[in-house]
Amino acid sequence: MRAMTKLLIVLAALAAASTSAWADHGHFRFGVTIGPYWGPWYYPPSYYYPPVVVEQSPVYVQQQPVVEAAPPTSYWYFCRASNAYYPYVKECAAGWEKVLAKPAGQP
Repeated sequence: MRAMTKLLIVLAALAAASTSAWADHGHFRFGVTIGPYWGPWYYPPSYYYPPVVVEQSPVYVQQQPVVEAAPPTSYWYFCRASNAYYPYVKECAAGWEKVLAKPAGQP
């Protein structure tokens, strides 16, 4: 019985010594470890590691104005003197008149 009492006193003293070593971190631990001890396993307080602040400069994107492309205009050349279009008439004495082309079937 005396050996058991001595063992409990030694374990209580070890527990008290181990908890006072970690008292500044706010952790109190007691345990029995069998095998190698690779501790202490705890997360340190955040004041050990200052917060990381990453500032990114703003990115401005200038958009190009939207320009709607006009449909390609094609012209026919009309000769009033002969009342016909080029290439059916190769020469026009009065001069060529530029006329917007109209596809077949449109007024």
